[in-house]
Amino acid sequence: MIKLKSAAQIDLMRTAGKITAGALSYAGQIISEGMTYAELDHEIKKFITDRGAVPTFLNYNGFPASACISVNEEVIHGIPDGRKFKEGDIVSIDVGAYIGGYTGDAANTFGVGRISDEAQRLIDVTKQSFFDGIAKIGPGARIGDISNAIQNTVEHAGFSVIREYVGHGVGRDLHEEPDVPNYGPAGRGPRLYNGMTIAVEPMVCAGRNEIRVLDNGWTVVTCDGSLAAHYENTIAIVDNKVEILTKV
Repeated sequence: MIKLKSAAQIDLMRTAGKITAGALSYAGQIISEGMTYAELDHEIKKFITDRGAVPTFLNYNGFPASACISVNEEVIHGIPDGRKFKEGDIVSIDVGAYIGGYTGDAANTFGVGRISDEAQRLIDVTKQSFFDGIAKIGPGARIGDISNAIQNTVEHAGFSVIREYVGHGVGRDLHEEPDVPNYGPAGRGPRLYNGMTIAVEPMVCAGRNEIRVLDNGWTVVTCDGSLAAHYENTIAIVDNKVEILTKV
């Protein structure tokens, strides 16, 4: 069942979204060559807890960290550890902050130092596909309108969309109905109504979109070793318009 939110509930989600966005922005500012993945995770956790919130991902279904930190061919759910970032890496950071009974959820992909032109184009297209998707939201729109716009942007650029993992509703729980795929025909799926809060999150590969999960049971990587990028925001539909709750 899709849970529509009241104006008061969306206001609570704005607070969670602001902290989530701040943590993600801060992570992008401090990531650097030689920093360990675990050190970055620690800084993200501290940013969130210093503001009275709780890292949504920590212990979620057993996930052992405060943020998903996925590097290069890692698509999502990367577990931070003692590895160090290197010049030229691209790093997808997915983070959530829970406060006042609600959570935010957002992701972005950052370059470490100087990255290749193709890596930058992948990051840019992934972000653009998000905005092309949410531009379809309006009276009478459906989830499939978002999905189709994302897929068109990605594939027109010569990249591919991950299909096994999708966006989702978000609110009191990190994952609520409905699913928000990043592919598919327009005009399909649930209608979009005022009060809906969803996480739209394109996950894009530079090469083929076949994926596998590592032995740790979490980290998703591209089978062909190609780079992957991730961009996500929590949005609300208010007065038939889009409000990005995790906007920096």
